[in-house]
Amino acid sequence: MSYRDAGRERLLFLADVVMLEARYLAQTDGRLFARPLAVEDIDRLLLDADLAERVDAFVARFGRLQDTLAGALLPRLLESQLEPQGSVLDNLNRAERRGWIRSSTDWAELRMLRNRMVHEYVRDRQQLVDALNAAHAGVEDLVNAAALMAAQARVNV
Repeated sequence: MSYRDAGRERLLFLADVVMLEARYLAQTDGRLFARPLAVEDIDRLLLDADLAERVDAFVARFGRLQDTLAGALLPRLLESQLEPQGSVLDNLNRAERRGWIRSSTDWAELRMLRNRMVHEYVRDRQQLVDALNAAHAGVEDLVNAAALMAAQARVNV
């Protein structure tokens, strides 16, 4: 298999992965956010294993989709279009110009939310619930970005 063929296979594989990750995130999002979360929900995490697992799955899937999109698919997609590789922010700016993401600034804010959900988990319940609800509001952007980039990846092969 040639280097070019291997690159195409990797691009298609990543397109498939992000679509699965987007689907799983959307499913977990729907199960966790039947209504906005409140601090009282966070207080129940130790007693409600199902809720705790949904929160953990949401945080993991939210971060995983971001990581796969920005760290794996986007660089390969830009490479397939003979674009120079830059920092993650440079690549996100290129993605924004192409209409694959709504805003690189919003993407950076979603990344900070992911970090807050992970690092503030134990210390501050209000910050955690605020971050979870804000991340929920960003799920649509992530799922849309996954669909747009996966579709573009399929066009490029």
